[in-house]
Amino acid sequence: MTVDQLPLSGITVVSLEQAVAAPYATRQLADLGARVIKVERPGEGDFARRYDTTVHGHSSYFVWLNRSKESLTLDLKDPRGMEILRQLLDDADVFVQNLAPGAVDRLGLGVDALADRYPRLIPCTISGYGTSGPWADRKSYDLLVQCQTGLVSLTGTADETARVGISVADIAAGMYAYTGVLTALYTRATTGRTHPVEVSLFEALAEWMGQPANYTRYGGSQPARLGTQHATIAPYGAFTTADGKQVLFSIQNEREWAVLCADFLGRPALTKDPRFTTGSDRVAHRDEINAIVAERCARSDAEEILKDLEDIGIACAGVNDVAEFLDHPVLAARERWREVAVPGATVQALLPPADLAGIPARMDPVPAVGEHTDTILTGLGLSPDDIRALRADAVI
Repeated sequence: MTVDQLPLSGITVVSLEQAVAAPYATRQLADLGARVIKVERPGEGDFARRYDTTVHGHSSYFVWLNRSKESLTLDLKDPRGMEILRQLLDDADVFVQNLAPGAVDRLGLGVDALADRYPRLIPCTISGYGTSGPWADRKSYDLLVQCQTGLVSLTGTADETARVGISVADIAAGMYAYTGVLTALYTRATTGRTHPVEVSLFEALAEWMGQPANYTRYGGSQPARLGTQHATIAPYGAFTTADGKQVLFSIQNEREWAVLCADFLGRPALTKDPRFTTGSDRVAHRDEINAIVAERCARSDAEEILKDLEDIGIACAGVNDVAEFLDHPVLAARERWREVAVPGATVQALLPPADLAGIPARMDPVPAVGEHTDTILTGLGLSPDDIRALRADAVI
Protein backbone atom coordinates (compact mmCIF):
# COMPACT_ATOMS: atom_id res chain seq x y z
CA MET A 1 0.00 0.00 0.00
CA THR A 2 1.36 3.42 -0.98
CA VAL A 3 1.18 6.60 1.10
CA ASP A 4 -1.68 7.94 -1.03
CA GLN A 5 -3.80 4.95 0.07
CA LEU A 6 -3.40 5.60 3.80
CA PRO A 7 -6.32 7.03 5.86
CA LEU A 8 -5.03 10.62 6.05
CA SER A 9 -3.75 10.77 2.49
CA GLY A 10 -4.62 14.17 1.03
CA ILE A 11 -4.41 15.93 4.40
CA THR A 12 -1.64 18.53 4.62
CA VAL A 13 -0.29 19.63 7.98
CA VAL A 14 2.01 22.64 8.34
CA SER A 15 3.76 22.75 11.69
CA LEU A 16 5.84 25.35 13.50
CA GLU A 17 7.01 22.82 16.03
CA GLN A 18 9.86 22.16 18.38
CA ALA A 19 10.82 19.88 21.26
CA VAL A 20 8.35 17.02 21.95
CA ALA A 21 4.62 17.78 22.25
CA ALA A 22 3.82 19.15 18.80
CA PRO A 23 6.26 16.88 16.94
CA TYR A 24 4.65 13.87 18.65
CA ALA A 25 1.18 14.98 17.55
CA THR A 26 2.23 15.56 13.94
CA ARG A 27 4.27 12.36 13.71
CA GLN A 28 1.14 10.41 14.57
CA LEU A 29 -0.70 12.23 11.79
CA ALA A 30 2.17 11.40 9.43
CA ASP A 31 1.99 7.75 10.51
CA LEU A 32 -1.53 7.69 9.04
CA GLY A 33 -0.48 9.24 5.74
CA ALA A 34 -0.82 12.99 6.29
CA ARG A 35 1.72 15.17 4.57
CA VAL A 36 3.51 16.98 7.40
CA ILE A 37 5.64 19.98 6.46
CA LYS A 38 7.88 20.79 9.41
CA VAL A 39 9.00 24.43 9.30
CA GLU A 40 12.42 24.86 10.92
CA ARG A 41 14.93 27.64 11.48
CA PRO A 42 17.51 27.97 8.69
CA GLY A 43 20.76 26.28 9.61
CA GLU A 44 19.93 24.99 13.09
CA GLY A 45 16.42 23.61 12.78
CA ASP A 46 14.31 22.32 15.67
CA PHE A 47 16.44 22.66 18.83
CA ALA A 48 15.48 19.07 19.75
CA ARG A 49 17.90 17.99 17.02
CA ARG A 50 20.68 18.87 19.48
CA TYR A 51 19.33 17.35 22.69
CA ASP A 52 21.86 14.52 22.31
CA THR A 53 23.86 12.74 19.60
CA THR A 54 23.36 9.11 20.58
CA VAL A 55 21.59 7.79 17.46
CA HIS A 56 24.28 7.73 14.76
CA GLY A 57 25.03 11.35 15.61
CA HIS A 58 21.37 12.34 15.82
CA SER A 59 19.17 13.17 18.80
CA SER A 60 17.24 10.24 20.27
CA TYR A 61 14.26 12.57 20.75
CA PHE A 62 14.33 13.88 17.19
CA VAL A 63 14.63 10.45 15.59
CA TRP A 64 11.67 9.19 17.64
CA LEU A 65 9.38 12.13 16.82
CA ASN A 66 10.05 13.17 13.26
CA ARG A 67 9.92 10.28 10.81
CA SER A 68 7.79 10.59 7.67
CA LYS A 69 7.93 14.41 7.67
CA GLU A 70 9.25 16.99 5.21
CA SER A 71 11.66 19.61 6.54
CA LEU A 72 11.44 23.15 5.19
CA THR A 73 13.68 25.91 6.52
CA LEU A 74 12.23 29.42 6.66
CA ASP A 75 13.16 32.66 8.39
CA LEU A 76 9.71 33.89 9.37
CA LYS A 77 11.04 37.26 10.43
CA ASP A 78 11.80 37.95 6.78
CA PRO A 79 8.66 38.93 4.80
CA ARG A 80 9.68 36.56 2.02
CA GLY A 81 9.77 33.66 4.45
CA MET A 82 6.39 34.60 5.85
CA GLU A 83 4.91 34.85 2.36
CA ILE A 84 6.09 31.30 1.61
CA LEU A 85 4.46 30.07 4.81
CA ARG A 86 1.20 31.81 3.90
CA GLN A 87 1.24 30.15 0.48
CA LEU A 88 1.59 26.77 2.19
CA LEU A 89 -1.30 27.57 4.50
CA ASP A 90 -3.51 28.39 1.49
CA ASP A 91 -3.67 24.67 0.71
CA ALA A 92 -3.15 23.22 4.21
CA ASP A 93 -5.77 21.46 6.30
CA VAL A 94 -4.08 21.76 9.69
CA PHE A 95 -1.66 24.23 11.26
CA VAL A 96 0.10 23.05 14.43
CA GLN A 97 2.32 25.21 16.59
CA ASN A 98 3.92 25.07 20.03
CA LEU A 99 6.03 28.23 19.91
CA ALA A 100 6.71 30.37 22.97
CA PRO A 101 3.74 32.34 24.36
CA GLY A 102 2.75 35.21 22.09
CA ALA A 103 5.07 34.23 19.22
CA VAL A 104 2.39 33.32 16.68
CA ASP A 105 0.40 36.46 17.44
CA ARG A 106 3.48 38.57 16.77
CA LEU A 107 3.85 36.74 13.45
CA GLY A 108 0.22 37.43 12.56
CA LEU A 109 -0.66 33.73 12.82
CA GLY A 110 -2.99 33.77 15.82
CA VAL A 111 -6.21 31.77 15.71
CA ASP A 112 -8.43 34.74 14.84
CA ALA A 113 -6.11 35.99 12.11
CA LEU A 114 -5.92 32.50 10.60
CA ALA A 115 -9.72 32.14 10.63
CA ASP A 116 -10.13 35.33 8.61
CA ARG A 117 -7.74 34.29 5.85
CA TYR A 118 -8.06 30.47 5.93
CA PRO A 119 -11.61 29.55 6.93
CA ARG A 120 -11.10 25.80 6.31
CA LEU A 121 -7.79 25.59 8.18
CA ILE A 122 -7.79 23.82 11.54
CA PRO A 123 -5.34 25.58 13.88
CA CYS A 124 -3.91 23.51 16.73
CA THR A 125 -2.21 25.39 19.54
CA ILE A 126 -0.09 23.55 22.12
CA SER A 127 0.93 25.67 25.09
CA GLY A 128 2.23 25.27 28.59
CA TYR A 129 -0.71 26.52 30.66
CA GLY A 130 -3.33 27.56 28.09
CA THR A 131 -3.70 30.69 25.99
CA SER A 132 -5.78 32.48 28.62
CA GLY A 133 -5.64 32.73 32.37
CA PRO A 134 -2.96 34.02 34.73
CA TRP A 135 -0.18 31.76 33.40
CA ALA A 136 -0.78 32.19 29.68
CA ASP A 137 2.51 34.02 29.20
CA ARG A 138 4.67 31.55 31.13
CA LYS A 139 7.12 29.27 29.42
CA SER A 140 6.89 25.66 30.48
CA TYR A 141 8.79 22.42 30.16
CA ASP A 142 7.86 18.86 30.97
CA LEU A 143 9.38 18.68 34.45
CA LEU A 144 7.87 22.03 35.44
CA VAL A 145 4.44 20.66 34.57
CA GLN A 146 5.12 17.40 36.40
CA CYS A 147 5.81 19.56 39.45
CA GLN A 148 2.83 21.89 38.99
CA THR A 149 0.31 19.05 38.64
CA GLY A 150 1.60 17.29 41.75
CA LEU A 151 2.86 14.26 39.82
CA VAL A 152 6.36 14.56 41.24
CA SER A 153 4.92 14.47 44.76
CA LEU A 154 3.53 11.00 43.98
CA THR A 155 6.66 9.62 42.33
CA GLY A 156 9.68 8.25 44.14
CA THR A 157 10.09 6.88 47.64
CA ALA A 158 8.96 8.02 51.06
CA ASP A 159 12.31 9.79 51.45
CA GLU A 160 12.68 11.43 48.06
CA THR A 161 10.55 12.63 45.16
CA ALA A 162 11.47 11.86 41.55
CA ARG A 163 10.47 12.97 38.08
CA VAL A 164 8.85 10.41 35.83
CA GLY A 165 11.66 9.15 33.61
CA ILE A 166 10.01 10.08 30.31
CA SER A 167 8.40 13.32 29.11
CA VAL A 168 4.88 12.46 30.22
CA ALA A 169 3.45 16.00 30.06
CA ASP A 170 4.71 16.47 26.51
CA ILE A 171 3.50 13.01 25.49
CA ALA A 172 0.07 13.57 27.02
CA ALA A 173 -0.29 16.93 25.25
CA GLY A 174 0.84 15.42 21.95
CA MET A 175 -1.69 12.61 22.27
CA TYR A 176 -4.59 14.98 23.01
CA ALA A 177 -3.53 17.32 20.20
CA TYR A 178 -3.48 14.37 17.80
CA THR A 179 -6.95 13.16 18.81
CA GLY A 180 -8.23 16.73 18.83
CA VAL A 181 -7.04 17.28 15.27
CA LEU A 182 -8.59 13.99 14.13
CA THR A 183 -11.88 15.02 15.74
CA ALA A 184 -11.73 18.46 14.10
CA LEU A 185 -11.03 16.90 10.70
CA TYR A 186 -13.98 14.54 11.12
CA THR A 187 -16.24 17.41 12.20
CA ARG A 188 -15.18 19.51 9.23
CA ALA A 189 -15.83 16.59 6.89
CA THR A 190 -19.29 15.85 8.30
CA THR A 191 -20.60 19.33 9.12
CA GLY A 192 -18.39 21.75 7.20
CA ARG A 193 -17.58 23.61 10.41
CA THR A 194 -14.02 24.29 11.48
CA HIS A 195 -13.04 24.16 15.13
CA PRO A 196 -9.63 25.29 16.42
CA VAL A 197 -7.89 22.84 18.76
CA GLU A 198 -6.11 23.94 21.91
CA VAL A 199 -4.16 21.71 24.31
CA SER A 200 -1.89 22.67 27.19
CA LEU A 201 0.74 20.48 28.80
CA PHE A 202 -0.68 21.37 32.20
CA GLU A 203 -4.28 20.42 31.41
CA ALA A 204 -3.24 17.27 29.56
CA LEU A 205 -1.29 15.99 32.55
CA ALA A 206 -4.00 17.27 34.91
CA GLU A 207 -6.36 14.80 33.22
CA TRP A 208 -3.92 11.99 33.98
CA MET A 209 -3.98 13.05 37.64
CA GLY A 210 -7.69 12.23 37.93
CA GLN A 211 -7.40 9.31 40.34
CA PRO A 212 -5.04 10.94 42.85
CA ALA A 213 -7.10 14.13 42.59
CA ASN A 214 -10.26 12.27 43.61
CA TYR A 215 -8.43 10.34 46.30
CA THR A 216 -6.98 13.52 47.81
CA ARG A 217 -10.10 15.70 47.54
CA TYR A 218 -12.41 13.14 49.10
CA GLY A 219 -10.04 11.08 51.21
CA GLY A 220 -8.40 13.93 53.07
CA SER A 221 -4.80 13.12 52.13
CA GLN A 222 -2.95 12.29 48.97
CA PRO A 223 -1.75 8.79 48.06
CA ALA A 224 1.53 7.82 49.71
CA ARG A 225 4.80 7.83 47.76
CA LEU A 226 5.94 4.20 47.88
CA GLY A 227 8.37 3.50 45.05
CA THR A 228 7.18 0.40 43.19
CA GLN A 229 4.43 -0.27 45.72
CA HIS A 230 0.88 0.80 44.88
CA ALA A 231 -0.61 3.46 47.15
CA THR A 232 -4.13 2.00 47.24
CA ILE A 233 -3.71 -1.74 46.51
CA ALA A 234 -1.79 -4.39 48.46
CA PRO A 235 0.03 -6.56 47.81
CA TYR A 236 1.14 -4.74 44.67
CA GLY A 237 4.80 -4.06 44.05
CA ALA A 238 8.27 -5.46 43.47
CA PHE A 239 9.83 -8.12 45.70
CA THR A 240 13.41 -9.42 45.71
CA THR A 241 13.94 -13.06 44.83
CA ALA A 242 16.63 -15.53 45.95
CA ASP A 243 18.87 -14.69 42.97
CA GLY A 244 18.76 -10.97 43.73
CA LYS A 245 16.34 -10.06 40.96
CA GLN A 246 12.98 -8.37 41.38
CA VAL A 247 9.52 -9.63 40.53
CA LEU A 248 6.45 -7.43 40.54
CA PHE A 249 2.91 -8.68 40.90
CA SER A 250 -0.54 -7.34 41.70
CA ILE A 251 -3.60 -8.61 43.54
CA GLN A 252 -6.70 -6.99 42.08
CA ASN A 253 -9.60 -8.67 43.89
CA GLU A 254 -10.64 -11.10 46.63
CA ARG A 255 -10.51 -14.14 44.36
CA GLU A 256 -6.88 -13.45 43.47
CA TRP A 257 -6.07 -12.83 47.14
CA ALA A 258 -7.47 -16.23 48.06
CA VAL A 259 -5.52 -17.94 45.26
CA LEU A 260 -2.31 -16.19 46.27
CA CYS A 261 -2.72 -17.23 49.92
CA ALA A 262 -3.51 -20.87 49.14
CA ASP A 263 -1.38 -21.64 46.09
CA PHE A 264 1.62 -19.32 46.32
CA LEU A 265 2.08 -18.41 49.98
CA GLY A 266 0.80 -21.79 51.21
CA ARG A 267 -1.20 -20.01 53.92
CA PRO A 268 -4.94 -20.21 53.03
CA ALA A 269 -5.91 -19.13 56.55
CA LEU A 270 -4.68 -15.59 55.76
CA THR A 271 -7.98 -14.95 53.97
CA LYS A 272 -9.71 -15.22 57.36
CA ASP A 273 -7.26 -12.89 59.09
CA PRO A 274 -9.18 -9.69 59.97
CA ARG A 275 -6.13 -7.61 59.07
CA PHE A 276 -6.42 -8.72 55.45
CA THR A 277 -10.16 -9.22 54.85
CA THR A 278 -10.74 -6.36 52.39
CA GLY A 279 -8.57 -4.37 50.04
CA SER A 280 -8.60 -1.42 52.44
CA ASP A 281 -7.59 -3.73 55.32
CA ARG A 282 -4.66 -5.03 53.30
CA VAL A 283 -3.49 -1.52 52.45
CA ALA A 284 -3.72 -0.57 56.14
CA HIS A 285 -1.53 -3.58 56.99
CA ARG A 286 0.76 -3.36 53.99
CA ASP A 287 3.94 -3.90 56.00
CA GLU A 288 2.68 -7.20 57.44
CA ILE A 289 1.63 -8.47 54.01
CA ASN A 290 4.85 -7.36 52.38
CA ALA A 291 6.89 -9.19 55.01
CA ILE A 292 4.98 -12.42 54.32
CA VAL A 293 5.36 -12.08 50.55
CA ALA A 294 9.01 -11.08 50.80
CA GLU A 295 9.83 -14.16 52.85
CA ARG A 296 8.21 -16.39 50.23
CA CYS A 297 9.97 -14.68 47.31
CA ALA A 298 13.35 -14.91 49.04
CA ARG A 299 13.11 -18.71 48.91
CA SER A 300 13.02 -19.01 45.09
CA ASP A 301 14.72 -17.60 42.03
CA ALA A 302 12.90 -15.05 39.85
CA GLU A 303 12.21 -17.48 37.03
CA GLU A 304 10.54 -19.93 39.41
CA ILE A 305 8.51 -17.19 41.11
CA LEU A 306 7.24 -15.91 37.79
CA LYS A 307 6.26 -19.40 36.65
CA ASP A 308 4.45 -20.13 39.93
CA LEU A 309 2.48 -16.87 39.72
CA GLU A 310 1.62 -17.32 36.06
CA ASP A 311 0.46 -20.88 36.70
CA ILE A 312 -2.12 -19.69 39.24
CA GLY A 313 -3.29 -16.73 37.14
CA ILE A 314 -1.62 -13.84 39.02
CA ALA A 315 -0.40 -10.99 36.79
CA CYS A 316 3.34 -10.60 37.24
CA ALA A 317 6.50 -9.38 35.56
CA GLY A 318 10.21 -9.12 35.97
CA VAL A 319 11.54 -5.61 36.47
CA ASN A 320 13.34 -4.96 33.20
CA ASP A 321 15.91 -2.36 32.37
CA VAL A 322 15.73 -0.63 28.98
CA ALA A 323 18.09 -3.08 27.29
CA GLU A 324 15.87 -5.97 28.40
CA PHE A 325 12.81 -4.11 27.09
CA LEU A 326 14.49 -3.74 23.70
CA ASP A 327 14.83 -7.53 23.52
CA HIS A 328 11.34 -8.24 24.84
CA PRO A 329 9.89 -11.44 23.36
CA VAL A 330 6.49 -9.83 22.74
CA LEU A 331 8.02 -7.14 20.52
CA ALA A 332 10.03 -9.78 18.65
CA ALA A 333 7.22 -12.30 18.21
CA ARG A 334 4.73 -9.64 17.10
CA GLU A 335 7.32 -8.09 14.73
CA ARG A 336 6.92 -4.59 16.16
CA TRP A 337 10.34 -3.29 15.07
CA ARG A 338 10.91 -1.69 11.67
CA GLU A 339 13.89 -0.04 10.02
CA VAL A 340 13.65 3.71 9.52
CA ALA A 341 16.22 5.78 7.65
CA VAL A 342 17.96 8.71 9.29
CA PRO A 343 20.54 10.87 7.52
CA GLY A 344 23.53 8.59 6.95
CA ALA A 345 22.15 5.48 8.68
CA THR A 346 19.11 3.41 9.62
CA VAL A 347 17.56 2.82 13.03
CA GLN A 348 15.09 0.43 14.60
CA ALA A 349 11.74 2.05 15.43
CA LEU A 350 8.56 0.67 16.93
CA LEU A 351 5.37 0.51 14.90
CA PRO A 352 2.56 2.83 16.05
CA PRO A 353 0.63 1.09 18.85
CA ALA A 354 -2.79 1.28 17.17
CA ASP A 355 -2.99 -1.35 14.42
CA LEU A 356 -5.58 -0.74 11.69
CA ALA A 357 -6.35 -4.07 10.04
CA GLY A 358 -5.22 -4.10 6.43
CA ILE A 359 -3.42 -0.74 6.66
CA PRO A 360 0.37 -0.91 7.01
CA ALA A 361 2.20 1.66 9.08
CA ARG A 362 4.03 4.46 7.34
CA MET A 363 7.67 4.45 8.46
CA ASP A 364 9.39 6.92 6.13
CA PRO A 365 12.77 8.58 6.81
CA VAL A 366 13.64 11.19 9.42
CA PRO A 367 14.57 14.35 7.48
CA ALA A 368 17.77 16.36 7.60
CA VAL A 369 17.38 20.07 8.32
CA GLY A 370 15.80 21.67 5.26
CA GLU A 371 16.01 18.46 3.25
CA HIS A 372 12.78 19.17 1.35
CA THR A 373 13.10 22.94 1.04
CA ASP A 374 13.91 23.01 -2.67
CA THR A 375 11.19 20.49 -3.54
CA ILE A 376 8.52 22.32 -1.55
CA LEU A 377 9.45 25.73 -2.97
CA THR A 378 9.54 24.36 -6.50
CA GLY A 379 6.03 23.02 -5.88
CA LEU A 380 4.97 26.57 -4.99
CA GLY A 381 6.25 27.81 -8.34
CA LEU A 382 9.62 29.28 -7.35
CA SER A 383 12.42 28.99 -9.91
CA PRO A 384 15.94 27.71 -9.18
CA ASP A 385 17.15 31.31 -9.33
CA ASP A 386 14.48 32.36 -6.81
CA ILE A 387 15.56 29.58 -4.45
CA ARG A 388 19.26 30.44 -4.81
CA ALA A 389 18.50 34.07 -3.97
CA LEU A 390 16.53 33.10 -0.87
CA ARG A 391 19.33 30.83 0.28
CA ALA A 392 21.95 33.52 -0.31
CA ASP A 393 19.96 35.84 1.96
CA ALA A 394 19.51 33.09 4.62
CA VAL A 395 15.72 33.21 4.22
CA ILE A 396 15.78 29.42 3.75
